[in-house]
Amino acid sequence: MNENYHSGHFCCHNCDKTLSGHRYILREENPYCIGCYEDVFANICDECGDKIGTDSKDLSYMDRHWHESCFFCAMCKKSLVDKSFGTRDEKLYCNKCFEDNFATKCNGCGLCFKPGTKKMEYKGKEWHDKCFKCKNCSEPIGTRSFIPREDVIYCLTCYEDKFATKCKGCKKVISDGGVTYRNEPWHRECFICSGCKTCLARERFTSRDDKPYCTNCYGELFAKKCCGCKKPITGIGGTRFVSFEERHWHNDCFNCKRCDTSLVNQGFMTENDDVICAKCGQD
Repeated sequence: MNENYHSGHFCCHNCDKTLSGHRYILREENPYCIGCYEDVFANICDECGDKIGTDSKDLSYMDRHWHESCFFCAMCKKSLVDKSFGTRDEKLYCNKCFEDNFATKCNGCGLCFKPGTKKMEYKGKEWHDKCFKCKNCSEPIGTRSFIPREDVIYCLTCYEDKFATKCKGCKKVISDGGVTYRNEPWHRECFICSGCKTCLARERFTSRDDKPYCTNCYGELFAKKCCGCKKPITGIGGTRFVSFEERHWHNDCFNCKRCDTSLVNQGFMTENDDVICAKCGQD
């Protein structure tokens, strides 16, 4: 206040009563007696509804005001002076009461999220960064890929180890396509002939002792040999054959040795190691 006053002219800006010898407060360069200042400018306490006088500390938050003694937690009634707090429905709560009753809790550990804590969110649930981890290896997922299964989270490696389809041959995960043999999965490149190792995907094959073989290998290793053409009788593709006294022929090869007439479903005779038709046998 830069103005000079005679003692008789130094009065309250509101009630005009002299301020000489009395306490006063300046506001916008104007002097006010204590009573007028409190009547005109004092804030109302949000808790008790009384004026916050000049002899009381005025605590404010979001355009609301409290006496120092009225600034306490709405639940446990402990003072919030010089302490951090939270708000809910315009009420003030100490950190403990706020966390216990209103704060979002981690789906993993069940503890509240502290201010500034990094959170992971998935399907409406939240986790601490360290709590969002693989069910199997317990390593935090972080920025890695993951796969959910029945509301449980797995890292990609553990999911593949536990649930992914694996090749019967190489034991590695089949990520695309594949072949099924005897209800077991194979990579196409792993499904090979047990003899020559040729890939059997989309090829004709047969099996022996639960092992797959290509047509050639099966014929060479296991099939009966035709007494006519000396080639294997594989039976693959519905091939028909005739057996007689531990000897075997393709249907097309079961012919009379002399006249080459087919003997399939016909009577025949033996001549040394050969078979002949009845007519040739009478000659």
